[in-house]
This record gives sequence, C-alpha cells and structure tokens, in this order.
Amino acid sequence: MTTTYEPPRPWIRSYADGVPDDLEAVAGCLTDIVAASARDYPDAVALQFFDRMTSYRELQEQIDRAAEGLRAQGVGPGDPVAIVLPNCPQHIVAFYAILRLGAVVIEHNPLYTPRELRKQFEDHDAKHAIVWSKVVAAVQDFPQDLAVQTLVSVDVTRAMPFATRLALRLPIAKARESRQALHAPVSGTIAWEQLVRSAPLSASHPRPETDDLAIIQYTSGTTGTPKGAALTHRNLLANAAQARAWVPSIVRGDGCVVYAVLPMFHAYGLTLCLTFAMSMGARLVLFPRFDPDMVLAVTKKHPATFLPLVPPIADRLLKAAQEKGISLSGTNVAISGAMALPHDLVVPFEAASGGYLVEGYGLSECSPVLMANPVAENRVPGTVGLPLPGTECRVVDPDDPTRDVPAGDRGELVVRGPQVFQGYYGKPDETAQVFVDGWFRTGDIVTIDEAGFVRIVDRIKELIITGGFNVAPTEVENALRQHPDIDDAAVVGLPNAKSGEEVVAAIVVAGGREVDVEAVRAFARGILTPYKVPRRIFVVDELPKSLIGKVLRRQVRDELLTRNP
Repeated sequence: MTTTYEPPRPWIRSYADGVPDDLEAVAGCLTDIVAASARDYPDAVALQFFDRMTSYRELQEQIDRAAEGLRAQGVGPGDPVAIVLPNCPQHIVAFYAILRLGAVVIEHNPLYTPRELRKQFEDHDAKHAIVWSKVVAAVQDFPQDLAVQTLVSVDVTRAMPFATRLALRLPIAKARESRQALHAPVSGTIAWEQLVRSAPLSASHPRPETDDLAIIQYTSGTTGTPKGAALTHRNLLANAAQARAWVPSIVRGDGCVVYAVLPMFHAYGLTLCLTFAMSMGARLVLFPRFDPDMVLAVTKKHPATFLPLVPPIADRLLKAAQEKGISLSGTNVAISGAMALPHDLVVPFEAASGGYLVEGYGLSECSPVLMANPVAENRVPGTVGLPLPGTECRVVDPDDPTRDVPAGDRGELVVRGPQVFQGYYGKPDETAQVFVDGWFRTGDIVTIDEAGFVRIVDRIKELIITGGFNVAPTEVENALRQHPDIDDAAVVGLPNAKSGEEVVAAIVVAGGREVDVEAVRAFARGILTPYKVPRRIFVVDELPKSLIGKVLRRQVRDELLTRNP
C-alpha cells in the first residue's frame, strides 16, 4: 500500500498559546470577507484616508456598484483586469469589485516606467484596466495590439476629505507638489465616479468558486522576464486565515486597526492589508506612501493594532517618534518582512511600543506568508520564525531536491500548503522547474533548528561562484556593514576569465566621509575566508532599492558592468 510522506513538524511545539496546529479547509470566495464584515460591523469604519471614513456598509455598496459598472463594460468571469493604483479607497473597491464578477485581478506597481508596465501587459494581455490618472497616458500609449478596451481613470484626490482637497489647491509649493504627485487630468477614459454611480450588482449574480483563479501577482521586479504567480481564492483565503490564527491576541471587530504603509500592489501588503484586515473587520488606515509624520498623526488617535512593515520603515518611524516625542504605545503587533530584521532595531521599537516586532517570511508564489516568529517571548531574533499552521516544509539538497539533508544542515527550503500557488500564468515550463513531487522550491538556502525555527542563509540564484567556491552575498554584505564607515553594502558577482566570477562590492559610506577601499578589504579579510573578500570595491552615493526597501542586486550588477565592462 502506498502512503503519502508526512515530514515531521517540530515547530508546532514552539507555537504561541492559542495558535492551532492546523486549520480547517477554507471555502467560499474572497468577496465573502468584506460581506461578512459588512454584515457583522456595518457601521464600523472600514477605511480611513486622510481623515475621510468609509463604513463597511458603504464599502460593500461601493463594491456592488463598481462591479455592476464593470459588468456593463463587458467584464466577465475569468477576464484579467489590471489595477495600477497606489494605496487609496478606490483600490480596495476595485479589487473586490473585479473579484465579485469572477474576473481576475492583476496588480501593478503604479511607479513603473512605461516600458516595465508594457512588459507585464504583454504577458497577461488584459483588455480592462483601472489606472491612476497620473499614469493613464502610459497605458494609452501602448501599441494597437495591446490596446485596452475599458480604461478607467482614478483621481485619487477624489477620495480625500474636502478640506484636504481644498488645501491641495493652495498656491504654495508643497501643496502644488502634492497635487501633482496625486493627480493628473485625463481625457479619453471612463471616470471612476461613473462606475460607482451604477446601480448595485444583482445579488443573484454568480460568485466565483474557491479554486477559481483570483489574482496574478508578478514576481520579477523591475527587470527580467515577467512571471505572474497564479493565486486562487483558496490560496488567499487560506493565507488570511493563517494570519488571523497567528495573532490570537488581536480580536476581530471595530477595535482592530491596521496600517497600510506597504504598497497593496505588492503581495505582502495585499494579503496583510487588503484581505487580512478586511477579514478582521478592521479599520484599515490607508497611506498613499510612507510618511512618518502622516503615520504619527494617526497614531495619536488610533494606534495600530497590527502593523505590517519592513525594517527601514520601522527604523524611520521609531526615529521620527523619538524626535517628536510621540508615543508608539498601543501598537500591539508589528510584523516585518522582505529582509533581515536587525535585533538592535527590535529592542528599542518594542520598548517604545510596548508590543511585539517580529520577523516573517514569504514569497509571492505563496500568497505570500509562509512563516513568522511567534508573537510571544520565545521568538528567536535572526530567524524568520516557524511555518504557519497548515504549512509544511523540508530542507533538501539543492542538486537533488528529492533528498532531504540531515537535520540541522543547510539546504534548499521546499514547502507545501494551502497558500502555495499552482503555477506561473501561461508558463508551464517555468512552473515545472519550481515543483518537485508537489513541493514548491523556494530557492532559499536555510537551516531549521530543533525547535523548528528557520534561518535564511541565502538565495541559490544569487550565489557567486568564484574559482569553484560558492559565496553567499549576504554573508559578505553583513561583514562589510560591520565597518564603522560603511552605512550599506551590496555584493554581486562579475565575470572573470580566470575564476568564472569575482566578488565585487558597492558600498555607501557614512556621512560622505572618505574611505580607503584597500583598508576596507583588509577589514573584510579579518572576518571572511580570502575567496569571499571582494576583489574590487566601489563607493556609491546610494543603492537601488525596491519600494519595500530591498536592495536590487541585479541593478547594482548592471551598473557595475557599465563601469567595468
């Protein structure tokens, strides 16, 4: 008789009190999230945007009207519909309206260049798009074969309170800059307000099934060939449920406050703000961009019960609060992702907030959250925590992913669970490459300790191979950052005729001081094996980073290649 392999799950015994070992299978569709909160908390604040409030009853009504408006424009089940918006109320309404029709949401970074945006549209070929007025022209300029049939233009300022909109019209430089950043006049499009003036969608209109495609989430960043992770309603419902289970101290209802300081077009912000927050019946406070002063102004009245962020945001928020003498107390749980969370940031942040700041981990292909440190005293700094309930993982030989490595050894992390995607949209070959016997290959090298805590060592794809040796960029970067004159560092491999690749570093020097690069190399030799020490070091003003603060090593490499072809 054939049996299914069930790997051990040592992490369960490290779960915080109240966190279940597993979760029941989810059912329904994503639009049920808002419907349930509108039923249970109709008058509670769902969205807060520059002091303008939208109740759950109003949010549900706007979703129903926008859905009918889109249906009248020809949007139907399975149709891909692009969203190109910053964080704003219209974004949430558009997201759920598209899903209510059984159509598929495709999120885009509204700050992409026209070329980057076009590459993604070439991949999914959506004929319907809801676009920020400031970037509509980029979509209108697509060639005829990419022409969008339904182009809805959104003026973000229309969702602001009247007083705020009036202030943007003042003839002063700051107001003028804010107005230009948020709004641009548009012609030849359907105004968003026209959609939401429609009659509500019929309640009898068919709803999507749990395993229907819900979202295409792009993973390639700003360069390279676009790859859209195809996520179902089940994937995203499961991840929202896992997030709720992980924080049993946060109670569903009007007392829950979530800050959307992360962009919602990103998988991290999408799940923890767009789906988790709505499923909690929370007050979701929307920030079109991260501004410490804007966040602190809200904190005075409505501190965040749950705050998804990244380390640079946590650091800037803490410093601003200290400078202005504003308390962060009341921030119950802050969860950090996307990059390593420094312990020397955790201690003062937790002291200032009185809550927890814990690190998590995920990938777009996994909806995205796979792991998090327990919201409890047994969290382990320097790790990404424990697999969430219902998530299984193994550590395997990267060269033979069917073989598990001995317990405690480093290897590639492979995972499976209800939040793991089914594949890349329209790319069966790429999909086949990342699955082995039903397990998703993350491409991350990890170790798992006896208590089940996972530590990320490095990315397989970013390993530098020099003279037959593998060099982990993160290890070299961490060594360089210990130098007192270095604020930041990025390490990449550049072609070398003798060794295949050579280790090269770009560094940002603290305070614009002068630095002797040979002295830096000597410093690194005191920490690293000789083959890991950068052969060349370049001083740069800043390192290119994504909107969530990740250093874009590929861009660093491309820039250094132009300097030294």
